[in-house]
Amino acid sequence: MARDFEDHCWKDVVSPEELETYKPYRRDIYVGERPALLAIDLYNFVYRGDPTKYPHELAGEFPNSCGKYAWDAVEPTKKLFAACRAAGMPIIYLSGSKRKDRVRSTNRQGGYDVAEEMLDIHPDFAVQEGDILIRKERASAFHSTPLVAHLTRLGVSSLIVCGESTSGCVRASVVDAYSYGYHTTVAEECVFDRSPLTHKMNLFDMHHKYADVMVLEDIVQHLEQTYPTAQAAE
Repeated sequence: MARDFEDHCWKDVVSPEELETYKPYRRDIYVGERPALLAIDLYNFVYRGDPTKYPHELAGEFPNSCGKYAWDAVEPTKKLFAACRAAGMPIIYLSGSKRKDRVRSTNRQGGYDVAEEMLDIHPDFAVQEGDILIRKERASAFHSTPLVAHLTRLGVSSLIVCGESTSGCVRASVVDAYSYGYHTTVAEECVFDRSPLTHKMNLFDMHHKYADVMVLEDIVQHLEQTYPTAQAAE
């Protein structure tokens, strides 16, 4: 995978001076061994409203929605799911708790009083038999959840991450994954945020410190080349 280390979506917001500052972080990037797919908060309420509208146009009625940014990521994320399933990888979903007394995952005011079905996984990424669904109350997939126990039981040593929001639950989970010793790959086209700026800058920061941000094409190519036996059995 010969793609340049900085050949990603943040090229238009990161200055040459900053790129020079971060040169010591350059390294080979890769998908780790024995990976699992971690799908973070792909629940219904981030897809509410008109799929063609941006979050600021929906914020009054649907403050949880990621609008067009969520919908733009649907097809790439479906391709990622298909590749991971074809490779025989464990699929682990994270979603919000349905407890009435749940704590908030952020300091945002409003948008928390939603019907329980809004916390169900969006139909485009429906949970299948053998998948794992974990409900959480804080930003990180690891905080006060049985995630590590499941990863240990499954023999997982690395993660591929998709979902939302890039600057919130994705970032918190990636940082904790690094802290727990899991090599983590973030699928660039398969994570999204309400803000394009925070999306790009958080991907930039995670890429240099805690994870390997990779484009979907490279991830899928790796999985197809590494797990051909699993795909042939499909």
